[in-house]
Amino acid sequence: MGQIRISAKDLGGLALPNFCPRCFWVRMHCANKLPFQIFPGIFSSIDSYTKKITSVHFARYNRLPLWLSKLGNLGKPVKVPHYSQFRIVDQNTDILLWGMPDEIFQREDGSYFIIDYKTAKFTQTQDRLLPMYEVQLNGYAYIGRRQGFHPISGIGLVYMQPQTDLTQDELDLFLKEDGFLMSFAGHVLSLKLEAEQRIPPLLQKVRSIVDLASPPPGNQDCSDCKLLDQLIQMMKG
Repeated sequence: MGQIRISAKDLGGLALPNFCPRCFWVRMHCANKLPFQIFPGIFSSIDSYTKKITSVHFARYNRLPLWLSKLGNLGKPVKVPHYSQFRIVDQNTDILLWGMPDEIFQREDGSYFIIDYKTAKFTQTQDRLLPMYEVQLNGYAYIGRRQGFHPISGIGLVYMQPQTDLTQDELDLFLKEDGFLMSFAGHVLSLKLEAEQRIPPLLQKVRSIVDLASPPPGNQDCSDCKLLDQLIQMMKG
């Protein structure tokens, strides 16, 4: 197939317990442009606003918001390279790994800490996705080290949880003439930094699957495979 391009988040999909090699093969051979998909832009908008809050808070108070303090003294935010620049080519597999962390902080000792924001409540569903996020953040660390962000001393997730409970007494605090306000609370997770151990084997796995001439067997419990088979049968029908 030649050089393969994959994002750190998509690489993380290989770490999920329900990973399906067949679906992954199909997605990669479609350049990850599957039909009938719509991703709402509101989540990107919230992530962007969260980064602005952090940046403006640091500019005004010369410190990060208190809800990040659970990750320790992170120092100061530094400019995050655009995803078109934050990328590396793995020479062993000829895979281009790319991504764009939400924040990179430089600590007082000169080391770097990488975090990513997730607009979601930390529930059992999010907990099941944690293996994917762990690889995603380690993927950023793997790229960052080779982009000059060295040493990297930690990675973490910040769940920005929408606060949806509302009492009558609080109504006037959140209601505006042209709409309403919603508050968010940060739930912080420090993740294990093991980029050099986890990323190369996953890149090798990507290459071994994508280079197959035909799709491999799928996960027998994969709902997407079942839908795909139904679609194939309809088209033959």
